Order: sequence, then structure tokens, then C-alpha cells
Amino acid sequence: MNMSFYTGAVGAYMQNQRMNVQANNIANVNNYGYKAERATFHHLMYGNVTGIDDEQLPKGTGTKMVKASVDYETGGYTETGFTFDFAIKGDGFFALYDPSNGEISFTRDGAFMMARFEIPPAEDAEPEIDPDTGEEIEPQNTIEWRLSDNEGRFVLDPAGNFIVIDPLNREADLNIGVFDYRIYDGMQHADSGRFNPVDKNGDLYLGTGTVIRGYLERSNVDLAQEMVKVIESQRAYSYALRMVQTTDEIEQTINGLPN
Repeated sequence: MNMSFYTGAVGAYMQNQRMNVQANNIANVNNYGYKAERATFHHLMYGNVTGIDDEQLPKGTGTKMVKASVDYETGGYTETGFTFDFAIKGDGFFALYDPSNGEISFTRDGAFMMARFEIPPAEDAEPEIDPDTGEEIEPQNTIEWRLSDNEGRFVLDPAGNFIVIDPLNREADLNIGVFDYRIYDGMQHADSGRFNPVDKNGDLYLGTGTVIRGYLERSNVDLAQEMVKVIESQRAYSYALRMVQTTDEIEQTINGLPN
């Protein structure tokens, strides 16, 4: 009897986890470059027990959500006409460098901007002499405008360098890098549209996708499909709780029987 109680409890908890995945998809339905996740389940320990007349009876403890698989299909494109909006037609990702921790992550969200960055002078830089007063002028920071994701990370070119923008010529062509992995499975979904690679993804190489300017890739979340899955999860959740309640009622009845 306890087995059905635990099976129902595990089922309710896993359906709650599944609804979290669907809620995250719905929350990101309008975020450019977002890739929908799909809850993947796997059965727990299953086997057979010997019943009356040596009949083999199934025995199990339910299922578990093992991971949220990512759907990397393209969700289509939206023309924005903005100077620093980019999309990748084909395979590949944009590379983003985070100067705060040195992390390099990848995204399909090309909603970039021009960000101001100050480069400190070299440690051995000599002070300049003012020709009028003869006073020493301490070396100053150099101002550089880089292509950024508006969250403090910088976009990289195919050689892994920062993309520097001329503020007086913003329409100039930019050599934005497109990078790719042969295996996508296992990539960690960071925030809404970024991914962090793992060892199983293999070696990084230059992707075959083409960068198009003035466009953004839409999310590939199908809202209607997600709502249907939410209803499925809610009903499965209620059925699992009903199993727990029924098991508890049966045990109370058995325990209340006279000896």
C-alpha cells in the first residue's frame, strides 16, 4: 500500500516540475532568440513480484523528470530595421564575453547595442608634458565603443576579439562571429536566451550561419501548445494527489478494523 502512496507523491512532485518548465516557456514567449524547453521523463525502478499461483505482478515507483531538453528549431524572424539588431540565418550562435568573470556564453538573441568602455593605461605608460605649462599630465583612460548585449557582456568577432564601433559611422559593416558545436545536447540554459557549453558538446568551430542586419530571431515557443501541456500537467497533478489521498483513506480504514 505504501508503494502507491510514494508513487502518487513522486508523480505530483514531478508534474509540478514539468509545470515550472512550461511556465518558463510561456514567460519567455516574446523574448528574442529564446529556445523552448521540453520536460523529459524516465521511469524509476520497475520490476515484477510473485503473486498468487506464481503470477508475475508489475511493481514500480513512478517516473521522474530527468531533464529539460531544449528545442533549437528556429522560430522565424522579425524585421526591426535597427542598426544593432542582428539575426543568424542558419546554424550557430553569437558569442558573448563577460568581463566580470571571463565567461564566454552563446546566444541566438542579437538585440545588441553600442556600449562605452574605458581602457586603463598601461602600467609602464609615461606621463605627457603640457607644452604650455610644462606640467606632467597623467595617462588617461582610452574610450572605446564596443558591441554589447546591454547586460555588460561584449560580442566577439570570428577571431574572438571585441567588436569596436566607430561612433561617427555606426552603419559600417561589423564582422560578427558565428560559432557552433556539433552536439547541442546538454548545453546549459543560462538566462532567457544564453547557453553555456559543457564537455560533451565537443570542440567549438566557426558556424555556417549568415548574419543578417536589422532582424531578430523570434522565440520558438508555441503558446497554444504550452497551454495544452499546462492543462495536461494540472490534471496529472490532481490525479496523483487523488492517488495519495485514496491510499491514505484505505490505510486509515485498514488500521481501524478490529483485530
